[in-house]
Amino acid sequence: MTDIAPHITSFLHQRLEIERAASQHTRDTYAYAFQLLFDFASKKLGVRPSALQLEQLNAPLVLEFLEDLQTSRGNQAQTRNIRLTAIKSFMHFVEYRVPSALEQIKRIAAIPNKKTTIRLVNHLTPEQSQILLDVPDPTTRLGIRDRTMLHVAVTAGLRVSELVGLRLDEVSFQPHYVDLHVRGKGRKNRILSLWKTVADSVRAWLAVRGPAHVPELFLNAQGKQMTRAGFEYLLRKYVVTARDRCPSLRDKRISPHVLRHYLPFLTMSSDIEQVSRSIGGFRSQRGCVELIARHSLFDPTSC
Repeated sequence: MTDIAPHITSFLHQRLEIERAASQHTRDTYAYAFQLLFDFASKKLGVRPSALQLEQLNAPLVLEFLEDLQTSRGNQAQTRNIRLTAIKSFMHFVEYRVPSALEQIKRIAAIPNKKTTIRLVNHLTPEQSQILLDVPDPTTRLGIRDRTMLHVAVTAGLRVSELVGLRLDEVSFQPHYVDLHVRGKGRKNRILSLWKTVADSVRAWLAVRGPAHVPELFLNAQGKQMTRAGFEYLLRKYVVTARDRCPSLRDKRISPHVLRHYLPFLTMSSDIEQVSRSIGGFRSQRGCVELIARHSLFDPTSC
């Protein structure tokens, strides 16, 4: 019998973190999958998680665990497949360390993913996006920040992690646009060039941002990096007000992911000039230069 503890430790800390340079999110997801698996196996086999043996994690037990995820925990097939991916990755790691378990590992590797239905993602129309952008108060420092975040999120199609992870040194201004160096999921970096109105919006925020001890572009009220949860909270707050102003938004579930689909929706238009005007000419963006001058004396420590 083979203790599983040293192998799972090596997998999480050596394989994922050092050899594969997996992101913190990936490592946390895999660790949580094994937390659930070991808790299930411990209760079923009547042993402590630290006493589990590799040979006990056979294909029948893994199948029971996956079934329990969907019946007892109410997980969808997509979540079930994510947990299975973590288990298979670990077994692939172990097959080079414990040759005697090759048959067991082969059976687990043969467990198929469940088919999933890809749900249609809602999108916002130009009018709905404009109303959402008009909600933050452009006469306050935090209102300028929030509108800039929404503006960049909508026009650049960024994930929340990419948006809140933007750093000051990753923003560069050109005469008629702004370049953003985006560090994407899976270490896929890209450069985005956004038009002048977005550049003006970012300049407005930089004019009132003030000094901070963190390099990120967007700060929370305490002067620290804006978090994913913080942005989601602000979005929910502004959606409530936007729905009062626009009844058509009441039937839509608006999330950060929905904001990402605004730009692809517009680019289906065959009128390129109309597309450019729609995504670049937001009405409340007028007078942004004056807005910078008006708030240049803002004291960020008082907000």
